Parts: sequence; C-alpha cells; structure tokens
Amino acid sequence: MQQDNFQPTANLLDEKAFEAAHCEGEAAILLLCDHATNIVPPSVAGGDLGLPPEDMGRHIAFDIGARAVTLELARLLDAPALLTRFSRLVIDPNRGEDDPTLVMRLYDGTIIPANRHITEEEKARRIADWHRPYHQAIDAQIDRMEAGGRIPALISIHSYTPRLQGRAPRPWHVGVLWHHDGRLALPLMERLRAEPDLCIGDNEPYSGQLEGDTMSRHGTGRGLPHVLIELRHDLIETEADQRLWAARLAPILAETVKTAARNPAP
Repeated sequence: MQQDNFQPTANLLDEKAFEAAHCEGEAAILLLCDHATNIVPPSVAGGDLGLPPEDMGRHIAFDIGARAVTLELARLLDAPALLTRFSRLVIDPNRGEDDPTLVMRLYDGTIIPANRHITEEEKARRIADWHRPYHQAIDAQIDRMEAGGRIPALISIHSYTPRLQGRAPRPWHVGVLWHHDGRLALPLMERLRAEPDLCIGDNEPYSGQLEGDTMSRHGTGRGLPHVLIELRHDLIETEADQRLWAARLAPILAETVKTAARNPAP
C-alpha cells in the first residue's frame, strides 16, 4: 500500500490514463479515485510542470493517501476500482471538459509554470490523452456491471488538506459531498455521525454541487446512487492509518449501499 508523498513505481510510469484494480470484484460498488497520483507523464512538459519535488508531494498535485485507501477498500468490499495515473495538475478529471479550473494555473498560492500560458491545443491534447480515457473507462466498467445484472453504487474517494493558506483549520474528519441524489449520502452521514469521535461535514470542505464533475457525469447522468467522500489527509498519511480508515469505512459503506439500493432514484 502506498503511503504519503506517493512516488510512482515502475509499473505506473507508462503513459496510461488510469489504473484498474480488483476487476473481478463482485460487489455492486464501483470505487473511483480521481486524484490518485502525482505522476506527470513524460509527454506533458517533458514530465516536469516546473515545480520542485516538495510541491509535487503536496495536496495541490494529488490527494494524499486516497489511492491506498481506495485500493484497500476495493479488497475489503470485493469491489472493482478505477484510479487515475496522472496528477490533477496535468488536468483535473473531476471537472467537466469546459470547466475553467480544468487546468490549474495557480493552486493554493503556488503558480504552476507549465500551465501558466497553456495553449488551447495543449489543453485539448491533455483532455484527449488523460481526461477522456479515464471517463471512458468508468463508463465501460459501469456498462459491464449493468450487463452482468449489477447496478453499481459509485463511491469516489478523495482527501483534503487540513488547512489552506490564509484559511481557518478545517475541523471535519470526513466530508460527504452530494447534490441531487441523497440515496447514498444521507444514510452515510447518519451512520458516520453515530460515531462519537468523528466530525462529519455535509458538503464540506467543498460542495458536491458541481455540474460536470465525476459524480455529476456518471452518477446523476446515469441515475446511479453515488457519493464523494473526502478524508482529511493528516488522518491517512501513513500505511497504518490508511488501513485503519479503510477497515473502518468498509462495513459502513457496505451497509449504506444496501440502504441506498432500497430507495427509489429522485
């Protein structure tokens, strides 16, 4: 299991847009991780966005700890998972293709040199090479699951920094992001709030009401129950904590997915 400051291993260095894990999983769940790695492919600005390694190890480049939690959840839940193999600074898969923040030029006070004067041609190439194949893989996996008689619940795993520059500390341990469809989000929040040591955010620290993002596209767009889970990354920086949180979340998610399956779509 990968730890904090993810360093790509040899088998992740080829220029593929996504990683598929536990493909044989039989649960009616599809796990997603939009910001799994800080890899900059060699074909993108020569594999260097102009940032030093210390910046590429920060939350601006990827969701720290999220990949490992996703992979462990896939194992525990017996569920397939799809994870990106490129940094969010290359292009953000959790944005629609026409979103102005699709390629970030400035993030949490840091200028991204290779993105500062990006051309429309380069943006289109990154969409074609990285953004679009990931979403096509999600569509294909959903199609396979539905063809096999399983209507998948989509669970997207993210992490967030405890504090942005110049902002107050974020108190939530877990954020549950959702929009139109509360089939999964509402029972999940109710179950998590029953845990006495947890502070749970309802559409915190970000709003799930973003048209064109991953959950909007594949959840709302296809009428599937879905939720985006944000874990504060200081809680999942180590391998032990990643395993601990996956083990804690797995039975809660399994329970709430069953609840969501009994409720009609909005």
